Amino acid sequence: MKLIATRFAGVWIIEPRLFPDRRGWFVESWNRRTFAQAGIDADFVQDNHSKSSRNVLRGLHFQAPPQAQAKLVRCVAGAVWDVVVDIRHGSPTYGQWEGVELAADAQRLLFVPSGFAHGFCVLSETAEIQYKCSAYYAPELSFGLRWNDPAIGVVWPISTPLLSEQDDRHPLLADLPAYFTAP
Repeated sequence: MKLIATRFAGVWIIEPRLFPDRRGWFVESWNRRTFAQAGIDADFVQDNHSKSSRNVLRGLHFQAPPQAQAKLVRCVAGAVWDVVVDIRHGSPTYGQWEGVELAADAQRLLFVPSGFAHGFCVLSETAEIQYKCSAYYAPELSFGLRWNDPAIGVVWPISTPLLSEQDDRHPLLADLPAYFTAP
């Protein structure tokens, strides 16, 4: 398994080892011991799976303390542009973003610790995302950040996203309460 650092401490792009043969392939996408040895020590309690059409944009979402979630995200069908934004007040990278393409044929994963907003847009005809969460869904603590906040400047590779009404109403970073602070 190969871990690729991002500009954010704790956010990792993970390339698991693929074992192909004439029948297809096998990949181990999660192993608590292997990840813990690499410094990713999350206790996942819930798996989520979503399917979306081309140009759908979901996000930027996060869950606040005391039910803050770390996520391990993978694309199991199609391809997405996956984005994280640092929302930890006092962090030297506060308000900055990072994006990575996740595609089923590449088998990459993205580890997103708590303190980051997360979202993605679909690049293929359809895409399916699976992600492990370190805390149970708590609707009263589920929040979001405006996907097109000019202060953040995420460069999305689609021009006209399909959004939920909720995602289109999330606040700007400047209006977001300090849910997280940098360690």
